[in-house]
Amino acid sequence: MTITSYSRTAQVAYQDLLRLHKDEAASILIGSVEERHRNGRFYLYDKFRIGTQMKSRYLGEGKDELRARLAKAENLKAAGEERRETMARLARVLRAEGFTGTDRDTGSLLLAFARAGVFRLGGTLVGTAAYALYQGELGVRFDADELAQTGDIDFASFERLSVALGDRVEEEPSDILQSLKFDPVPGLEGRQVWKWRQSRGTAMVEFLTAAFGDETIKPLPALGVSAKALNYLNYLIAEPIPALALYRSGVLVQIPRPERYAIHKLIVADRRKAGSDQAKARKDRGQAAFLINVLTEDRPDDLSEAYKDALSRGPRWRERIEASLKLLPDTAAALRGLFR
Repeated sequence: MTITSYSRTAQVAYQDLLRLHKDEAASILIGSVEERHRNGRFYLYDKFRIGTQMKSRYLGEGKDELRARLAKAENLKAAGEERRETMARLARVLRAEGFTGTDRDTGSLLLAFARAGVFRLGGTLVGTAAYALYQGELGVRFDADELAQTGDIDFASFERLSVALGDRVEEEPSDILQSLKFDPVPGLEGRQVWKWRQSRGTAMVEFLTAAFGDETIKPLPALGVSAKALNYLNYLIAEPIPALALYRSGVLVQIPRPERYAIHKLIVADRRKAGSDQAKARKDRGQAAFLINVLTEDRPDDLSEAYKDALSRGPRWRERIEASLKLLPDTAAALRGLFR
């Protein structure tokens, strides 16, 4: 399996564009920064007054990088016009370098969700739509087969985080989806809707959350949606990273860490054994194999840590991973080589 890297120019342009989008997000600070502490973590909020009422808007986890940006929010706001011109130029550089852009339907959906606060409030893009964005994070080219869309655009978040944040999206995802010609798909469990189908095409949008046992439907109040709970998803969406979808001047989203995505795909592939799921399982294994091939070369420590973490979670986890690796002997050898 050959790995082809983007040029140094392209990789620098991507990282610069990602940095500027983070600056753009921090520049929107209205009032003062408020810090809240929950379950051993610090969360930052924009606290401001509207009339006689005090409002708060969730900004993100209290990490040093975000704190530093918020500390210079006024300067970032003043530099907004120049920054946006640079962002447009960098997006043109990436297209000229061969970066695969996001199609119009997906791009407009991601942009609307980003503006509504879906990613700011813990939403993580998962599935093939997220996989395509690793071209920027890892700086490697994907061929057309690897980037082929399944028609699904999946978003995930932790139920407990969604409840704890005490904030809510600025526009309901259901309203956004209906404006983009998506219709709700009735669920079997009560009136809770967790997926929408595009009325003029085959695209499907689904909301997911982590299950710790029964795979039921659960609310995500911060996002204003219900979500299908899935086992093993907690591993995938822990510690997500920012990424850019190349649509217009870029859309700042959140995706799983690539090493977790790769190992999770080994698990998911083993869950898909019958009927039409067999084709999805082959795609899962192909994505896992490609990422593991890249990460073995470029980020072996990250991959090793993610692999050991998954193996440590119990016999069922190990069984599913090993079942997929039996069909991927080269990938299995690459993972074993991490521990020599």
